[in-house]
Amino acid sequence: MVLTSGHPWRKPVMMLMAIATGNHPPHESSYSTHKYQNADSFISSQRCTYMGISELLSDSFGYANEGLIGKWMRWIILIISSIIFPLIMGYSLRVMKGTTPAPEPGDYLGMFIDGIKMIIIEIVYMIIPLIIAIATFSLSGGFGSIAMLGMNVDNPLAYFGMLMATFGLSLILFMVVAFIFSLFGIIGMVRFARTGSMGEAFAFGEITNTIGKIGWVQYIIALIVLFIVLFVIYAVIGLIPVIGGLINLIIAPYIVMVTSRYYSQLYDMGA
Repeated sequence: MVLTSGHPWRKPVMMLMAIATGNHPPHESSYSTHKYQNADSFISSQRCTYMGISELLSDSFGYANEGLIGKWMRWIILIISSIIFPLIMGYSLRVMKGTTPAPEPGDYLGMFIDGIKMIIIEIVYMIIPLIIAIATFSLSGGFGSIAMLGMNVDNPLAYFGMLMATFGLSLILFMVVAFIFSLFGIIGMVRFARTGSMGEAFAFGEITNTIGKIGWVQYIIALIVLFIVLFVIYAVIGLIPVIGGLINLIIAPYIVMVTSRYYSQLYDMGA
């Protein structure tokens, strides 16, 4: 039987013959091969992304384990530093310098000053998200609802509902904008740690280049994964009655060491 060009069985028969002989039929096979190669490349790139994040987490937790487990005096000093908040921030800067193994706490005045600088950098990065949230709250009638609740109104529940809706909208907007700014702020803080210059924390051109080299998608996924891991840890501890707050204080140095190392390694991926 001759399969003419218009015969309905021509295409599937030719494709089966091509598969059997190892040759590709024209047009269709080249497209299919290209399509599946792209799919394989996509799956491979995603696998590399997740493996990279897995390695980041493993390295960061391993770094903290090595830096604190069995080194109880260092851990106690860092717990005290967590109470004197700028001190622990100053220590996190030393970790973000890429110091390996974990550095000993010392030069406490220098740590305190560096911690103050880190706090200032974080505040500057949060100014715009805070302004946007306050403006949203104000323009959507949040302050007006508060004023009305302070008066003897006929239907206070209506104003209370409006207040809650406005507050919720403002909070969501703040969190979204704050997360966007934190993408730059995290790399900015590592740049400050590496250079010692606060100006480098706001070098947005260099920060953008670094994130671009990491890969925007991989960078965002890596941060989301870290935040989820930390959320789970704190959520579990929060379920522990009475001593949950004490446990939070005890593990604070560990969490700081993990996150600081994680940020440092992320930065190095784009350096």
